[in-house]
Amino acid sequence: MKNIIRAILAGWGAKKLGGGCGCIGIIVVFIILWIILGYLGLG
Repeated sequence: MKNIIRAILAGWGAKKLGGGCGCIGIIVVFIILWIILGYLGLG
């Protein structure tokens, strides 16, 4: 369940922060947010 919440938060953040950078920007932001959320204990 934590991975689902982590994926939703990372996806939402990537869409908001990387939306103007194109597809690769969204993927990069998603990966960065996924790692940060993991360090915060959500994964």
